[in-house]
Amino acid sequence: MEQVVFLIGGNLDDRIKLILEAEKQLSKTFKITGRSSVYETPAWGKESNNDYLNRALVVESSLDPMEILLAAQNVENILGRERKEKWGDRTMDIDIIYIGQRVIDTPKLKVPHPLMTERKFVLEPLVEVLPNFLHPVLGQTSKELLETCPDKTEPKRYMGKGSD
Repeated sequence: MEQVVFLIGGNLDDRIKLILEAEKQLSKTFKITGRSSVYETPAWGKESNNDYLNRALVVESSLDPMEILLAAQNVENILGRERKEKWGDRTMDIDIIYIGQRVIDTPKLKVPHPLMTERKFVLEPLVEVLPNFLHPVLGQTSKELLETCPDKTEPKRYMGKGSD
């Protein structure tokens, strides 16, 4: 079994309901071992009227990395994800942040997530669940990555992990 970290979230429809449903769907394939609070931030990379809600989800998996990706994309599809534009509004986005200490760089899958160190909305929930997780390439902990993150946006806690 390997530890996998997802960042799940979206900015359309009933955002909390969709996050909880994504967890339910993911739990059919993965054993959930941790979850962060839910954080709210403005959209990244594109103007939007809707703020995003995001949560880090830690799971255990024995699946191959491509099977993990396909399982995540299947949940996105179940929850109405439409892939119209990069960084566009969406009902659900499930990013793979880490798969253990693996480094994967293929056209379809890049792990660790290549933009995670630039985004507080990824790092804040990650630090909550795995503050000492070591980035397999940079050799820094999640907490150290957050402390040096250039993003000026401050995610705000929307819902605590015990509230669901």
